[in-house]
Amino acid sequence: MKPLRVLVVDDSAYSRRSITRMLEGMPGIEVVGYAVDGEEGIRQVISLKPDLVTLDLEMPRMDGFTLLRILTGRFSLPVIVVSARSDAEKVFRALEFGAVDFVAKPSSDAGPDLLSITADLQEKVRLAVTARIKEYHRLTDHPLVRHGTIGGGPLVSKPSLELVAIAASTGGPPALQGILSAFERPYPFAVVVAQHMPQGFTKAFADRLNRSSLFEVREAQDGDLLQPGLALIAPGGCNLLLDEGGGMVRTRVLPPDPAYRYNPSADALFRSSAPLYGDRMLAVVLTGMGNDGSQGVRQVKQHGGQVLAESEESSVVYGMPREAVATGCVDRVVSLDEIPSAILDCGGFAH
Repeated sequence: MKPLRVLVVDDSAYSRRSITRMLEGMPGIEVVGYAVDGEEGIRQVISLKPDLVTLDLEMPRMDGFTLLRILTGRFSLPVIVVSARSDAEKVFRALEFGAVDFVAKPSSDAGPDLLSITADLQEKVRLAVTARIKEYHRLTDHPLVRHGTIGGGPLVSKPSLELVAIAASTGGPPALQGILSAFERPYPFAVVVAQHMPQGFTKAFADRLNRSSLFEVREAQDGDLLQPGLALIAPGGCNLLLDEGGGMVRTRVLPPDPAYRYNPSADALFRSSAPLYGDRMLAVVLTGMGNDGSQGVRQVKQHGGQVLAESEESSVVYGMPREAVATGCVDRVVSLDEIPSAILDCGGFAH
């Protein structure tokens, strides 16, 4: 197999050298060059023909967003954004514009702390070798938005759905925004989300989702009461579990558990939710690498719940959905644009 050719675009010489060192020596990876700004980035893409680009958003001359749109649009290149933790809003904007994923670097990129991102960067670049990465469609071009929202009609039967638990990783942020913004009203079920994301990003992510959804969306805090029309996002780097007391279900936000490879963990969320909600729960496994959620969906089915998985066709990375399907516990496999209507179907809602 030919090595994956990577171009590093960053205006910081220290960052360029560090990222190159992080990637050199990885099996199947070849760093073919670098660029210090967007204009040079385009010239290098044309000259070197890389398979993947790592991109810092803050650059002189042509900014990172302009280059990102060109790379994902004209060249159909997968892009991994390497951006400071303080730039959460810019990161989510970049994901909407087509970036495959992001790596959060320390606020200062001129010191040894930058090396702390090595494992995360290597894992996400390795994904480009071991899994099929597909270019995002920009959110404005997505069928969920292009064809308008769904729902809003009268109920055809008494709904039995009280909880929708969603798992997502690579490709998840734009997918979640499309799903939550597709509903014309906040239906009477709660939503909980385990999106693989580092600490410091999920509050901005929840705020962004809240602005485009009729559900109330916020980052979960320990002790939150689950309510219809409320969507809670697991805090980055932590696990979100559900617990019942006094006839009410509340959240528990816990530190990472070594039993789970990914945090926030979909398996942990599904396992804690299934006994509480039984057949009133729906688990949804969206695009993402790895197998997080595959053990949890077994618990959901054992307690009578339903399971949806995103199709390979629309998944940016068909890892988590594939592993969920392999358990034999998935009731339906649907494309991303069909997931909102499938959720309503599972709950007995008209749409």
